[in-house]
Amino acid sequence: MGFLVDSQNDGGPGFWGGCVRTLIRRKQVDSADGNVHGHGGHHQLAKELSVLHLIAIGVGSTIGAGVYILVGTVAREHSGPALAISFLFAGFAAALSAFCYAELASRCPSAGSAYHYSYICVGEGVAWLVGWALILEYTIGGSAVARGISPNLALLFGGEGSLPFFLARQAIPGLGIVVDPCAAILVFVVTGLLCVGIKESTMVQSIVTIVNVCAMLFVIIAGTYLGFKTGWPGYELPTGYFPFGVDGMLAGSATVFFAYIGFDSVASTAEEVKNPQRDLPMGIGFALSICCSLYMLVSIVVVGLVPYYAMDPDTPISSAFAAHGMQWAAYIITAGAVMALCSTLMGSILPQPRILMAMARDGLLPSFFSDVNKKSQVPVKSTVVTGLCAATLAFCMDVDQLAGMVSVGTLLAFTMVAISVLILRYVPPDEVPVPSSLQDTIDSVSLHYNRISEGSSKNKSKSHAGTSKDSKQPLLVGKNSSADYPDLVKEDPSVKYVLNEEKRRKIAGWTIALTCVGAFTLTYAASSLAIQWLVRYCLCGFGGALLLTGLVVLTCIEQDEARHNFGHSGGFTCPFVPLLPIFCILINIYLLVNLGGATWARVSVWLAIGVVVYLFYGRKHSSLMDAVYVPVAHAGEIYGRRSSGDTLA
Repeated sequence: MGFLVDSQNDGGPGFWGGCVRTLIRRKQVDSADGNVHGHGGHHQLAKELSVLHLIAIGVGSTIGAGVYILVGTVAREHSGPALAISFLFAGFAAALSAFCYAELASRCPSAGSAYHYSYICVGEGVAWLVGWALILEYTIGGSAVARGISPNLALLFGGEGSLPFFLARQAIPGLGIVVDPCAAILVFVVTGLLCVGIKESTMVQSIVTIVNVCAMLFVIIAGTYLGFKTGWPGYELPTGYFPFGVDGMLAGSATVFFAYIGFDSVASTAEEVKNPQRDLPMGIGFALSICCSLYMLVSIVVVGLVPYYAMDPDTPISSAFAAHGMQWAAYIITAGAVMALCSTLMGSILPQPRILMAMARDGLLPSFFSDVNKKSQVPVKSTVVTGLCAATLAFCMDVDQLAGMVSVGTLLAFTMVAISVLILRYVPPDEVPVPSSLQDTIDSVSLHYNRISEGSSKNKSKSHAGTSKDSKQPLLVGKNSSADYPDLVKEDPSVKYVLNEEKRRKIAGWTIALTCVGAFTLTYAASSLAIQWLVRYCLCGFGGALLLTGLVVLTCIEQDEARHNFGHSGGFTCPFVPLLPIFCILINIYLLVNLGGATWARVSVWLAIGVVVYLFYGRKHSSLMDAVYVPVAHAGEIYGRRSSGDTLA
């Protein structure tokens, strides 16, 4: 048996070759240093979360105040009475990403969510950009949510300007800045709560989420009573159920899709779950199902009480009840909106410290962010830094114009998670990084297997002659085979199998890459109306052909058998591969392309800063800088020899 050893540090072929190799180097499951049994000596997070905790985090992070406002805007401009179907289609699209998240979360249950999965399956460069984009998403998302609490809170005290002076918004003369002390204080409160412990903060979030769900149940029950009492006037329209056509309903689905963003917060807590293989998929699935059901029921009721064209775009639910003489219901609905925002604020701040911690564990950020408090078993330093940044933005900056930047991080993460599932199934990593400190053990194990391979080759050389390859060429892994005798390829079935497997992996890898190119080309051409029609149709045809060809090829070739041993076994398995991940990639890239030029201009500045940080710090301090890559099958033996102190003669 041959033994493949490769070093992926900067000692590659030239400067640019070294740079490329650093971008594509991948880490091992559950490890920042290649050891599956730990994280380089860091204190571990507390395993306190169960399925119920995960459902509370998922529902609390997903159902924000947007549903209390979104239903009016989407119904008036896009869906009409078909609003519930828009939510159903959007929920289906979100479920595609949820299936992908569920498999990766159960196989790779470590902090970091999409960043962690991308690092394992795709490479360090892409993982860095995903993590950097998620930092922006959670910071701006948390600040935007906090800024939205004070106006809703003021409604409970009698209206705008009714909050106490030290909580009310104040305009600073001459600077054009409106500060929001209430938002900053709420961020500090949530930050302090998250520092206490994951179990305690999740318990509070569960209570807040229950209040929010009760408010939505009130809307559903009371609205259903009013609907049957008044004969559902919103559905008795001459324009029918689809006043804007099916296209309008689908446009509404694209808008309300962002109401489902939040279940990825569940995946970010993977390292703190008691039984991640079972609980993470269940938590993600139940949270998404509950949110979709509540969204659909609320939309069915609200658009039935008032004709869609008469709905108030700012307060659609409150105005719908007020139209039937229930002005007092506005207080319950406003309380639900406040609770929803508080719960979403907790869900926005919770994942970011864990992503910072994961990136610091991998050496891409300073070790300051990887410290875990011994008492609370949470990354307190990362949490405090996150809270300070979010509170500063919430206090002095109106981030509404930056809200689109939140979607970039989420959709980019969704896309990379779907791509990671394809890589896991067809071309899972066949090499894992081992610390260079174990070089003696690696050499010992490598020598042992090379001797076995040479002995097998000598036996076969009696009947098969061949010439030796370059001594630097790594040996192929296969039964009774040696790369030193290429003539054996023609006659030895075992060698032929190895070479066919290598060819299959190359075909699968290129097919996945070209499928992504096809999805981008198709969505970009379909969305860019400014392109001349002939060029546009040609690009659509080219992209569609690549996408369809990729689907057919991946469906026809076999998935890699190594997928069964990748990461932790016994968890959830994503169904309908490759169709489901490819469809997920197509939807997410379509939404990314349609976010608008202004949003992409702002995000590009942030990503450019990230590239500079990576080039001058992360790339040089990565824990994989001096790692040696060995076959997956031999990693356990190498660590075992290290632990026992044995060597192979």
